Amino acid sequence: MPGSLDRRPRSSHVDTVHGLARAGDLPALQKKLLENPALLNARNPVMCQTPLHVAAGYNNISIVKYLLELNSPEAVELEAKNMYGETPLHMAAKNSSCESARLLLEHGASLDAKANNGMTPLHLAVWHALQAGDCDTVSTLLGHNADCSAQDNEGKTPLNHISGGPDTEKLRRLLNRHMEEQRKRKALDACREAKAMDEFEEAISHIVGLRELKLQLRRWAKGMLFDEKRRSLGLKIADRKPPHMAFLGNPGTGKTMVARILGKLLHRVGILPTDKVIEVQRTDLVGEFVGHTGPKTRRKIQEAEGGILFVDEAYRLVVKQTTNDKDYGLEALEEIMSVMDGGKVIVIFAGYSEPMKRVIASNEGFCRRVTKFFYFDNFSTSELAQILHLKMSAQDESSLLYGFKLHPSCTVEAVAAFLDRETTEKQRKEMNGGLIDPLLVNARENLDLRLDFDCSDTDFMVTITMEDLETGLRQMSRERISQ
Repeated sequence: MPGSLDRRPRSSHVDTVHGLARAGDLPALQKKLLENPALLNARNPVMCQTPLHVAAGYNNISIVKYLLELNSPEAVELEAKNMYGETPLHMAAKNSSCESARLLLEHGASLDAKANNGMTPLHLAVWHALQAGDCDTVSTLLGHNADCSAQDNEGKTPLNHISGGPDTEKLRRLLNRHMEEQRKRKALDACREAKAMDEFEEAISHIVGLRELKLQLRRWAKGMLFDEKRRSLGLKIADRKPPHMAFLGNPGTGKTMVARILGKLLHRVGILPTDKVIEVQRTDLVGEFVGHTGPKTRRKIQEAEGGILFVDEAYRLVVKQTTNDKDYGLEALEEIMSVMDGGKVIVIFAGYSEPMKRVIASNEGFCRRVTKFFYFDNFSTSELAQILHLKMSAQDESSLLYGFKLHPSCTVEAVAAFLDRETTEKQRKEMNGGLIDPLLVNARENLDLRLDFDCSDTDFMVTITMEDLETGLRQMSRERISQ
């Protein structure tokens, strides 16, 4: 086996950091690293091994523990690879250094790391167990859930390396038992994926209208979940590119809400490490002077790493030039574009459909990077009435409307007819769902105005009527005119 350690007697002359790691001379190694901390991850000639490789391979526990816990400016490289592509955990595994393997795993060493021949630490531990009849290191790796289905460059799993014979039966039973346990866990993961889809369906059920958009989102979400299931079953499939998107539509059509739902879904299936959605506009990205925009934009990108950067009114980054003054919006857009291939953040550009064409045309890489275009239609009066009912039935405790309810006469049909009668198409197009919150707040204020202080009817005190809604809408219209 390439890279196996030479177990011949050690030389009496030990003066290198690697020689001290091999000899297990902790005081001398500590002195050496104190004199020259840069030796912590130094590579030896030919084998290109670090001191941690050597100490782990020889199971010098005190040295391994010291190197892993050493508080120095340079951290020890857990995943450093030698000339065979082996990490320190590979070295521990193939030399039956069980305690060293345990220490490395406790400090986060990767069980999935592959050597140049595609073998994982478990492959090498099995190889050693076949030679020595010692299954302790195999058991240690399996106890940390090493993947029994991992394949090397020849397509062999650790179990495939075991030939027949009574001497191998114990090892075979051990691997078979863990393979079955992992199969059951994968089946449970599949159930969790189904649960994730149920959670997604529940979330989008609160999005009113947008039927075609929800169909696209459902198709896309299910595809991502099935990709995760295919990988969990050992299938090798192409990775999906980070799904950068454009949300096109008028204000109040649910673009931000959908972005938040997507953030939770992408985190749920493991595409994103977090579910955060960082919302930004032009003022959050663009500086007033030369040299300000780049750092300002990069700070927002860094804040969004691991989640979604939601660029609202993205068309404002590409303004129509009417003077010779330089506009820095394009610089912010280019800064965002430069990180979209890195996979650390997903970007959603949002805005009106027509002005967004300027953004698309301004950067030749836009359509290559932005692969999903979702169109958000304006809400009908019936859909606005449904939104109003949903908001009243799901108020957060911090909301001004928490604990309040609609009068039975305020049915969806009645509210839709009232909105059709009392609002203009222009008003609905400009505000969409944004019309509902101020309407409800004004309606509650009108309820307060109607009440007498000697009222003790608790139901009456929290019930918003159609009269309150109508008065609230008139008040909102007057406020808009005065602005």
